[in-house]
Amino acid sequence: MAVVILYGTETGNCELAADAISDVLAADHDPSIYDMSEFAVEDLDPADFLVVVCSTYGEGELPTGAEPFADELEAVAPDLTGLRFAVFGLGDTVYGETFNRGGEIIAEKLTARGATQVGEHARHDNSSPVKPSVQATEWTRGLLAVIETANV
Repeated sequence: MAVVILYGTETGNCELAADAISDVLAADHDPSIYDMSEFAVEDLDPADFLVVVCSTYGEGELPTGAEPFADELEAVAPDLTGLRFAVFGLGDTVYGETFNRGGEIIAEKLTARGATQVGEHARHDNSSPVKPSVQATEWTRGLLAVIETANV
């Protein structure tokens, strides 16, 4: 099973987290990493396992890098039944209720198309001393068993 990692970022932190996730997955899988702004919704394959890495911008909006993908999900409205995905979100608790909303928005759009979210929805807090790539590495180690279950 192929693992596809899509990241949507404003400042580049999601790309660093996606690289850390890929490093962990590379031992057992051959992950591919794409910027959401450069990935076509038509290329989503239910046979793949999808990892979404998405930040939150402003007051709970998607980052600029995720907007084209989200818009295309709405416009194309693909049937994603059978697609399993996990989300690693980035945000900052100083924004209160909109903390980590970007990852949630993408998850909602994918599930609305029939995809199934699995594993822990990780929520990195930029106000914490933990770097996103460090948390992403730990989260991915826990995700490995979920991916293997999806591979059965």
